[in-house]
Amino acid sequence: MLSGQYDIAAIYCEVDGVYTNTVSVDAVRGAGRPEATYLVERIVEKAAREMGRDPADFRRQNFVKSFPHQTPVILAYDVGDYPKALDKALELADYKGVGARKAASAAKGKLRGVGFSAYIEACGLAPSQAAGSLGAGVGLWESAEVRVNMVGTVEVLTGCHSHGQGHETTYAQLVCSRLGIPIENVSIVHGDTDKVQMGMGTYGSRSGAVGMSAISKALDKIEAKAKKVAGHVLEASDQDIEFKDGKFTVKGTDKSIDFVSIALNAYTAHKFNGQELEPGLKETAFWDPPNFTFPAGVHICELEVDPQTGVVTIDRWTAVDDFGKLINPMIVEGQIHGGVAHGIGQALMEAAHYDADGQLLTASYMDYCMPRAADLPSFKVDTIETPCPSNPLGIKGCGEAGAIASPPAVINAITDALGHEDVAMPATPQVVWRAAQKAVAKRAAE
Repeated sequence: MLSGQYDIAAIYCEVDGVYTNTVSVDAVRGAGRPEATYLVERIVEKAAREMGRDPADFRRQNFVKSFPHQTPVILAYDVGDYPKALDKALELADYKGVGARKAASAAKGKLRGVGFSAYIEACGLAPSQAAGSLGAGVGLWESAEVRVNMVGTVEVLTGCHSHGQGHETTYAQLVCSRLGIPIENVSIVHGDTDKVQMGMGTYGSRSGAVGMSAISKALDKIEAKAKKVAGHVLEASDQDIEFKDGKFTVKGTDKSIDFVSIALNAYTAHKFNGQELEPGLKETAFWDPPNFTFPAGVHICELEVDPQTGVVTIDRWTAVDDFGKLINPMIVEGQIHGGVAHGIGQALMEAAHYDADGQLLTASYMDYCMPRAADLPSFKVDTIETPCPSNPLGIKGCGEAGAIASPPAVINAITDALGHEDVAMPATPQVVWRAAQKAVAKRAAE
């Protein structure tokens, strides 16, 4: 992801691997993309400052503007509209009023800064061929089974697993929208190895783009078979059957039948030859996407620094993201809130501390500092939409975006407030106080 949202001609990367005796680590929200975004966005911010350019305009000038776009680091971006997200974020953040707010902060002895983060991530990890080329021992497809019962209720078995993302709601919404049945008639089964077939699970914001796509393909098969059953019941060719809002209708006539009745007919099998059309209404599908998805957006952090104490207070947070098609905007907004909170914690306070003997001192949440409600502002959250072309639903994924975008936005805002770049994560009050004293000394020398 080192190309970010920018049209960069060439990238050279050298990586040092360090063998350590500290405790093992594993992927957390974002899994590598926050680090890539941090590198790119800190470099872009510093470049804009050294050139005396407005950081928003500098980003806009260097954005990728035409798609598909082949980056110098393997990935090819499919769609996007990066300037649109930036413009919307600037409006929501009242960027024109920053100067007046900085002056008001200065009058109180505080330093105000604004930080940008124009992030992009690769989600919906895929395709399986790409995983194989990198040495992975698994495929990156996802599976689904849709079981329609005799009474028209539907059971969906998915290889994805929900741990708080709201799959039970969004997956059921997809089924309801396709079959025209009430949401209470849909149940979602996941994580039960006695019931579900093999799946690849939940990571990389793939549950929508890959998991729901598998469900969508299974629903395609359900609809196709249900039309054949409806054709027998209504005495018409299945090619002449239309399905909309839970009702099967013969084209050009008023002859119709509802989905629940077709479910019953599929199992009673009185209206068709069971040797020609297999009874029942249950279908399975696998989805192996042809490309990654590329959620992107712009986050703007505005904060105050107290140079006497090093305390950072985040005053405003604006996020405009492009997640493709949204299934449930409320769940998406909740995901952004959680992700931003996660990233703010990384930027300001979270760290693993060891003593001189190599003993981990932050091994429990009694000692490991994480953000609380008082550390966070109210968020302004909005979206734009460029549907993803590599899955049938146009979904890109949203679960990790906030955690990816937020760390560089916070540090860019702190360094803007202080007037120099020497601030490292986590920017604890001690770190910020020392940086503030350096800024005071620098201004005195000037």
